[in-house]
Amino acid sequence: MAEVDHPAKPHNPALAEHRARRRERLALRFADSLTTFAGSMGFVGLHLLWFGAWIVINLVGPRFDPFPFGLLTMIVSLEAIFLSTFVLISQNRVEERQQAVAEHHYHETALLERLLRENTRLTEEVHALVDRSQ
Repeated sequence: MAEVDHPAKPHNPALAEHRARRRERLALRFADSLTTFAGSMGFVGLHLLWFGAWIVINLVGPRFDPFPFGLLTMIVSLEAIFLSTFVLISQNRVEERQQAVAEHHYHETALLERLLRENTRLTEEVHALVDRSQ
C-alpha cells in the first residue's frame, strides 16, 4: 500500500484510535509492513534481479535448477500464496479503518443533529420572547 494510506498523524480521532489499537498487535504490523513493501517498485526490482540471476546462473553456471526451473516455480508459487494472504489481511485492515471512520461520522452527525435541534428550539424561544415584548 502506498504511504498515502498510512498518514503519520491522522486528523480523524477514529483513525487515531484505530491506529493505536492496530499498533498493539505485532502480527498486524508485520502484515501491514509486508503488504506495503510488496506493493512497491523496490519489490518488483528485487524480483527482477532475483529471477534474472536465477535464470542466468542455471543457464550458464552450475545447474541446480535446470530449465524449466521447477524449484523457482515452486518458490514463486509459495510466495504468491503467502503474499495473497497478507494482502487479504491488509484489506481487512482497510475495511476496519473505513468502519471506524463511518462510526465516527455517524456519532458526529447524531451530535450535530441534536445540537441543531436544541439551537432551533432556543431560537424559537428567543423569537417568541421578542414577539411578546413588542
